[in-house]
Amino acid sequence: MPNTKIQQFAQILADSGVDAFFAQTPVTMGYLSGFFEDGHERFLTFAVHRSGKSRLICPDLSRIQAERLGIEDIRSWRDGENYLELFAELADDWDLDAAILAIDDHMPGKMLIEMQDVLTRALFKPGGMIVAAQMGRKDQAELQLMHAAGTIADTTYDFLLGAIKVGMSEVEVQHLIENEMRRQGGVPAFCSVCFGPNAAESHHLNDQTVLQPNTLVLVDFGCAYQGYHCDITRVLAIGSATEEQKEIYRVVYAAHEAGCHTAKEGALPCNVDAATRKVIVDAGYGPNFNHRTGHGIGMLVHEAPNISPDNSVPLEVGNCFSIEPGIYLAGKFGIRLENLYACEKDGSTCFNQPIAPELLELPNR
Repeated sequence: MPNTKIQQFAQILADSGVDAFFAQTPVTMGYLSGFFEDGHERFLTFAVHRSGKSRLICPDLSRIQAERLGIEDIRSWRDGENYLELFAELADDWDLDAAILAIDDHMPGKMLIEMQDVLTRALFKPGGMIVAAQMGRKDQAELQLMHAAGTIADTTYDFLLGAIKVGMSEVEVQHLIENEMRRQGGVPAFCSVCFGPNAAESHHLNDQTVLQPNTLVLVDFGCAYQGYHCDITRVLAIGSATEEQKEIYRVVYAAHEAGCHTAKEGALPCNVDAATRKVIVDAGYGPNFNHRTGHGIGMLVHEAPNISPDNSVPLEVGNCFSIEPGIYLAGKFGIRLENLYACEKDGSTCFNQPIAPELLELPNR
């Protein structure tokens, strides 16, 4: 039975003027073929031709697994053998001598150079945006998994509200969050816990900072559920928040709402970013919003489409992305609020519970 995803992808290759695509990362290979494998230092690729033909070149260590998954054309090699002979054979079979070839954006440089040494007349080009054209449009089954992952994030946050206590370190809270995601069937992907001034660091690395009374807390975490990711950011106060913290929270919340209400089929991501950013700029904090409004998400935590000032490719139904504006005051605190959305014809559907419009203050305990 033909693989529908491969046939659809082959049409995208043909429409893009590309003769073949070489998948190499576990996510890209897994999306196209169901074969989620990391070759590490060994040569491994799942190739798709514009005609719809496909072939896996893999270490013999992975052959049985690939056969079990239903991949039909497998050429395997053992340690000590010349795997490039298998690549050259593929090139001959598919007439790729002077072809236009797209590759996974994250293919190891060593592997790309070896392929280029075999096909010196071929044109190699980045293939990330080509595969993103298909991966970015989630079908109903994928959207259901995204919703399930989002529910794990929401219920984990609810759990955290009852578990976080003064005296805990950022690392201890990280472990609480990760263990709860695991308990619900998620595979933790990342978890950032920021106390007080640490929240002003957009990509803070958790440390042994201890939670003190009357402290702002920012948590940004996510997990994978059956291969699809969630990602949320919440801010709360343990004890009393300052009036400045409460006001900036309201600004960021309004920016988030402006962004998610702008996102719909046909909207330009740069305009979604502009709607979000305008709220923060008008409030006088433009320089303190130092990143894009959001990123695409699915089988990767970060994938297309980026909700950024430089992206003018219209949103399509099934695109999934974050809206996560932030304001960061170095040495004081930071506030970022994030939910995930799926683009629809007349708007966007959220995968998460609504964000609280006012800064939550929990008792010191």
